[in-house]
Amino acid sequence: MCQSTVYMKKGNSEEEILRDAILVEPCPEGVKIQGFFEEPKTIPAKIVTIDLLKHKIILEPIE
Repeated sequence: MCQSTVYMKKGNSEEEILRDAILVEPCPEGVKIQGFFEEPKTIPAKIVTIDLLKHKIILEPIE
């Protein structure tokens, strides 16, 4: 499968916010994310890293 896990960067650590994301889309309010069985939600954040080999997407809160 091609899903990735989305993490929020918190200082020197990362907090998982969505496992098996099927949509990650930048939008004016931040980043829209969606899982298989969930409604899309918008997170006030920006994309820091997308690592397709590790299936890992890291976001950072918008300041």
